Amino acid sequence: MLYELFTWLDSTYDVPGTGAIAFISTRTALAAITSLLISLFIGKKIISWLSKLQLKEVIRDDIGLDHHLAKGSTPTMGGVIIILAIVIPTILWARLDSIYSWLIVFVTLTLGGVGFIDDYIKVVKKDKSGLAGWFKIAGQVFVGLIVGATLYFHPDFESFNSLTTVPFLKNVNIDYAFFGDTIGWIIYLTVAVFIIAAVSNATNLTDGLDGLAAGTSAICGIVFAIFAYVSGRVDFSGFLDIMYLPGAGELTIFTASLIGACIGFLWYNTNPASVFMGDTGSLALGGAFGALGLMLHKELLLPFICGIFFFETLSVIIQTTYFKYTKRKYGEGKRVFLMTPIHHHYEKKGWPEQKIVVRFWIITILLGILSLLTLKIR
Repeated sequence: MLYELFTWLDSTYDVPGTGAIAFISTRTALAAITSLLISLFIGKKIISWLSKLQLKEVIRDDIGLDHHLAKGSTPTMGGVIIILAIVIPTILWARLDSIYSWLIVFVTLTLGGVGFIDDYIKVVKKDKSGLAGWFKIAGQVFVGLIVGATLYFHPDFESFNSLTTVPFLKNVNIDYAFFGDTIGWIIYLTVAVFIIAAVSNATNLTDGLDGLAAGTSAICGIVFAIFAYVSGRVDFSGFLDIMYLPGAGELTIFTASLIGACIGFLWYNTNPASVFMGDTGSLALGGAFGALGLMLHKELLLPFICGIFFFETLSVIIQTTYFKYTKRKYGEGKRVFLMTPIHHHYEKKGWPEQKIVVRFWIITILLGILSLLTLKIR
């Protein structure tokens, strides 16, 4: 929106400084600042509004973590702050003729809406089970199909629609259409649905401690921003010998908005939290990360970039599988961890909440650096 305005002012009236908006780096900085200010100032008003409506977090009383019971008075659905702080700057500073911009905004709003309904049922209808599992999955499948179909069939992506980069290997890509286009699009759509559902659910599982999901998401956003920027520039992609993705640089505007939104949200979400993001925020963020992986053809790097989300989910899968196996074999279920997701395991071991969160942030930084090293270590 503002890109078009400033471009018009520059071409028509030659207003000094307006030409700088043509550079993605300028708009990235402006998007990050705008997002941070929105989350800080509008966020405060939204938190007050949520508190007045008594939209408080639903805390389970059967998990054996008594210090969590005090969080029952904390308002939830704060993901509304994150979504507004992401979408508004993206629309303001990204090019509106970019399919990348609209597709990533669609993912964020749609899965944010699914999460909002889930939170609404929990806190307003007082139903702890929330949105029916099949409805949540249906929303994720719908988004995955739209993303997959757009990336595979849209003419802007036809020259590289079925390819994905293999990390650590030079000039090696996986072609989803290795059996031909007839099977290729089915395979690709299946992969897209799986990734969107898996990463959004994984982010949702991670949102269990003050500042954990927001801080981790900000770090992941930085990594995606770098990948988007270099992939969208013919000179950088040529120098790094990676896949050039025309127009993908506009995703840098979105990722900058995401980083600013998460950092601003942390102002209120660090321990002790004044607000929780709820499923409204976690599903939106997770869906966005999954979509970014697909758009940048870096889906095989998602277990590294979003490593904490991956480990949180893996801990739940291991715990559930082992419990069912031992119960079937020995008549009594046994556990690998004290509690899952794994951040609760460390709580059970007596680690302070702040220590768990910061250490998980550090691990995310290390995994992010490893992900960026794949640009050269191949």
